Amino acid sequence: MDFDSLLEKCGNYGRYQFVLLLVYGYTNIMSSMHYFAQTIISFTPEHWCQHELLENLTYTEIREIYSQTENPSCTLLDDIVNGTPIAADFGECEDWIFKYESGYQSVTTDLKWICDDAVKGAIGQSFLYVGSVLGTILFGFLADKIGRLPSMMLSTLTGAAGDFITSFVTTPHAFAASRFISGMSIDTLFYLSYIMVFEYLDPKKRTFGLNIIMAIFYCFGLVMSPWYAIWVGSWRKYLLIASLPALLVLFYPLFIVESAQWLATKGDYKGAVRCLKRVAKFNKKQVEESVFDQFISHYEEKMAEEHKENEEKDTFTGLFRTPRLRKFIIVLFIKSMIVTISYDIISRNMEGFGSSPFMLFSFTSFVYIPAGLTIILLQNRIGRKGMACGSLFFGGLVTAATGILVALLDLKEHAIFVACMIGLGRYVAIVSYEAEAQYAAEIIPTSVRGRGVANIHVVGYAFSFLSAYLIYLSNVFKPLPSIVIAVLMLIGAALCFLLPETLNQKLPETLLDGEHFCRDEKWYYFPCFSRKKSNDVEVTKL
Repeated sequence: MDFDSLLEKCGNYGRYQFVLLLVYGYTNIMSSMHYFAQTIISFTPEHWCQHELLENLTYTEIREIYSQTENPSCTLLDDIVNGTPIAADFGECEDWIFKYESGYQSVTTDLKWICDDAVKGAIGQSFLYVGSVLGTILFGFLADKIGRLPSMMLSTLTGAAGDFITSFVTTPHAFAASRFISGMSIDTLFYLSYIMVFEYLDPKKRTFGLNIIMAIFYCFGLVMSPWYAIWVGSWRKYLLIASLPALLVLFYPLFIVESAQWLATKGDYKGAVRCLKRVAKFNKKQVEESVFDQFISHYEEKMAEEHKENEEKDTFTGLFRTPRLRKFIIVLFIKSMIVTISYDIISRNMEGFGSSPFMLFSFTSFVYIPAGLTIILLQNRIGRKGMACGSLFFGGLVTAATGILVALLDLKEHAIFVACMIGLGRYVAIVSYEAEAQYAAEIIPTSVRGRGVANIHVVGYAFSFLSAYLIYLSNVFKPLPSIVIAVLMLIGAALCFLLPETLNQKLPETLLDGEHFCRDEKWYYFPCFSRKKSNDVEVTKL
């Protein structure tokens, strides 16, 4: 009696799973606001150096005057003669005129981190990624050491604490330190709850359950974030109030239980049975005690066989000891780097496209719903490999086209068209990002899934350090960042051919299972184009 069989008797798509999905949805709202908080608090409005001769002029008049200078936002004026600005020979701006978006004061306007001081905000953002690397390693390790549930709670509270502290800072050093703390949960806040749902949900309903919840709740958090920021009027209030909902995770143990599958792989069979009994009770299922005894016997025999071949317990480094698992994990590392930096740049880069960054960010966030529906409708038809490969390939084409169009068009006159292209780019980036998350979780064995997924994400976020440098390439040639991202996405699409298809497969639980996983499969196998013989694999529809 393996885990999937017992879970089916206890209920793998009942009331408990409904509550678990609601918890996952709530986590998605917090995750979306937390992940993109750095973007929301850093929006920089149009601005110009302050001068006494500009005090009674309209924004349009000020813009026309400064448009005659080489650097309109940061040029210090000495005088204005008949509407012609005369730049000062020396000195720097000490104050600015800001064209606030609905009165919203961001961190850059509040602390005046613009022009020569703009690097201060960029350093803070880089420390966010430094924190994400450390946090993903730490909480990924804890997820496989002390459990999914406590690690998820600790991660959520750590990120909220970072946002709460950030709302009070006034110096670059304090800002960098608080963003480091906040960044520790930038990824684990989402993927630990993802793993919890993944391991308790009916394999046939995983794609639908995980992606429809993400599409609706994550989208809701993103769409509302800019308007919520405008409503409170200040980046400090935004972070302060947004950190408070994390306190509800303290009540999670009242509604959900630890991963029974993880407990079983760690040898805590009684703990796994306790969790499954609670699930069965919640789902109003009657399961005989003998069934649980069979479950314990199955895992005792399974682990005994494992120890005969390898006396050491499964560890993350074990993924590199055998050739097939080593190939899989290296490819997943590289794909994570490509997918993460593509998703990050496409999702965050909202300024300078001819329209309000608040509106552009909010409206293009609606693409999360069709992105989620796309995965739901296609992933079980074309397979995980087809979804990952196709989304990256199409994303590369769309990203390259968008960069070229932005370079050629007048952004003010074609703001709506450019917004549509940016929305299409976000849509494809989301599909590739979400497809990657489920694909990696299914390839990595259960015994090291927490650390495996965590380390894959860590590599992706570490690579995201290059985001600012890639965006800077636009100063050399405007479409160059998009072209670089497009090339990376096409490389990622090609790498998918080196991975196995996980659709209709019994997923690996141990490292030994992982090494033999889909051993008979050809590199060009796609479920939508070919069929496997039914006796090749033990089929469990996902």
